[in-house]
Amino acid sequence: MKMIIAIIRPERLEAVEEALRAVLDEADHYRLTVDTVEGHGRQEGEVELFRGQKVRNPRVQKTRISIGVNDAYVEKTIGAIVKAARSEGAGQVGDGKIFVTPLEEVVRIRTGERGSQAI
Repeated sequence: MKMIIAIIRPERLEAVEEALRAVLDEADHYRLTVDTVEGHGRQEGEVELFRGQKVRNPRVQKTRISIGVNDAYVEKTIGAIVKAARSEGAGQVGDGKIFVTPLEEVVRIRTGERGSQAI
């Protein structure tokens, strides 16, 4: 089992969700959580006017998607996110990142199921 965390542009969320539905089935193979987050990387924040001065916010608003998947679905998930989240052409700075970490245990609270059955 793996936890996949993707940081993407907010405007690409709908396309990513659609791509995930196309490659992952809903028969207990993945779960999705979406958060609005702020951070900084190589993409620069927007310039705003504050009391007549130009100020650049160092943080940029992004969308974080967390997906728990069974091992057989990791590459399909990564491929769908990359394809749907990348900007037109060869992509742009700020398109995002994907982090894949081991998921040691999952417990479904309602039934007490554990492991890959709980995803």
